[in-house]
Amino acid sequence: MATTLVRAPRETAAAPKPASPRRSRARRTAVAWLFLTPFALVFLVYTAIPTVAALALSLTDIRGADLRTPFAVDFTGVDNYLRLFQDDTFVRDILNTALFVAVGVPLTMGVGFTLALALNSGIRRLRGVLRTVFFAPVVTNVVAVALIWQYAFHSDGTVNKLLGAVGFAGPNWLDDPNLAMPVVILLGVWRNFGIAMVLFLAGLQAVPQDVYEAAAVVDGAGRWRQLRHITLPLLLPTTLMVSVLLTVFYLQVFDEPYLLTGGGPLGSTESVALYTYRQFGAGEFGMSSAASFVTLALVTVVSVVQFRLLRSRT
Repeated sequence: MATTLVRAPRETAAAPKPASPRRSRARRTAVAWLFLTPFALVFLVYTAIPTVAALALSLTDIRGADLRTPFAVDFTGVDNYLRLFQDDTFVRDILNTALFVAVGVPLTMGVGFTLALALNSGIRRLRGVLRTVFFAPVVTNVVAVALIWQYAFHSDGTVNKLLGAVGFAGPNWLDDPNLAMPVVILLGVWRNFGIAMVLFLAGLQAVPQDVYEAAAVVDGAGRWRQLRHITLPLLLPTTLMVSVLLTVFYLQVFDEPYLLTGGGPLGSTESVALYTYRQFGAGEFGMSSAASFVTLALVTVVSVVQFRLLRSRT
């Protein structure tokens, strides 16, 4: 009797089921938060919590004598902010800071853009060396620089000696309320034009050379027309970034007036940041916190205005 052997079908491994889109999205979110956790903790401890605490202090009458009993202070609401704008010193410092911004930002951008343009188009052989030299003031110790500038603009300093060599009697720059501010602004420009130069140079190098060649061949555009109709419009995003960065710096300017003049003479160079520092040093923690949030509000408003004005043209 013949028997028929029937081969049993092979067992095949079951194919894994694809993960659902919701589960895959949740897994990616969990991985993202895992990588963000270290930064989030640092931001929470060193930025978010101190900011909330400072905001709470600005709404109280806390002073240096209240540090032992910080929870016994009185809630004053916006009284500190009202007192700030009733203080003639604070109003004067706001005007001084506005002058820092109005003069310092255009000057710094102008010097930075001019040097970037020269390095990008006119100077090629020593570009790397000059770029390092021009950027050096940004990373130079500001205390040492301030001491050098104090000597240079002293009544017997280098600047007056140079003026005397050509027959002019130089003034005492840092003791004159009308001349101290230009010297402080000049120091700020000297310290920060390197940042503007590097950013503008990066923007210039991103502009395609074909555009310039086409403008020169087809339209016969010279250097001035190329600068006006090609370079400046294409640099608007870079200009926006440089303008915002420099404005934030000048609104918070502290090192230059503090080290060079101490805010004098007669408060002519005192900034809002220096006023905040003096209030804190005097133990007026509530007023100091309120002044810092006024500075934050100024930075926010000016930055938003700049974004609106310049972004609409990009």
